Amino acid sequence: MRLSRRHFLTAAAGLAASRLWAGSTLTGPGFRLDTLSDGHLVVPPDFLLGDMADAAGYLARHGLPQDRLSPPCNVTLLRDGVRTVLFDVGAGPDFMPTAGKLSEALALLQLAPDEVTHVVFSHGHPDHLWGMLDDFDEPVFPNAEHLFGAVDHAYWTDPATPGTIGEARQTFAVGAARRLQAMAGRLALFQDGQEVLPGVVALMTPGHTPGHMAFLLDGVLIAGDAIGNAHIGFERPLHRVPSDQEPGQGAETRARLLDRAAADRLTLVGFHLPEGGIGQVERAAEGFRFVPA
Repeated sequence: MRLSRRHFLTAAAGLAASRLWAGSTLTGPGFRLDTLSDGHLVVPPDFLLGDMADAAGYLARHGLPQDRLSPPCNVTLLRDGVRTVLFDVGAGPDFMPTAGKLSEALALLQLAPDEVTHVVFSHGHPDHLWGMLDDFDEPVFPNAEHLFGAVDHAYWTDPATPGTIGEARQTFAVGAARRLQAMAGRLALFQDGQEVLPGVVALMTPGHTPGHMAFLLDGVLIAGDAIGNAHIGFERPLHRVPSDQEPGQGAETRARLLDRAAADRLTLVGFHLPEGGIGQVERAAEGFRFVPA
């Protein structure tokens, strides 16, 4: 399996100037995997660090700002000569102005949305799902089969979810339900352990959302948000972070995945990991570390 770094330049809509978007490429037997930038999020540090006692010192040690963090958003594109597959679809135009840039990244690869054959979702959060529909509630990827984990689908389409998810995430629930309902006749549901596409196996990784899914492909772990950042998530995987809807379960899942990735020498692809999001997991004196490709 060969790893290479690539950078590409794209214009960011709504910004005064272009910026450099970084992605990575991985090639394996019979497939090519690219990460495409959907832009980045802007979140307060406590959204990722929670009530960490030494948060200010931790941010300083990693050269991170004290007032806000800007995690990248890496959409995974898989091509095997027959299928053109997206894992998640980014935020679309309605979530954050710094995200929703997937169409520009696809254009740089000279890929049209109607060439995508499959869309596979890790979970129903806005930065992964809201790019599903255009301004007229029509599918952005009209020829693609859309595949969604059954447990997470049941959660986001449950009428009780907006009332139980908490005020800060109510718009997440309403937005997910609207989009999933609009796609009701086009969605196929899958279960834990199912081969969703030839050679691609779904892996239940709950905690970030109740039915979050990761995917295994020939020595590659496409982790979605089960491993949400390259700092606290690796160094202190059992630390409970508010970005997970069930922080305790999310921490257990994260520690288990990192241990497996390190032991089995899996190549990790993470939605919010830096430098294109592709790399290796290594054990460290405490916890783990992410080594970008």
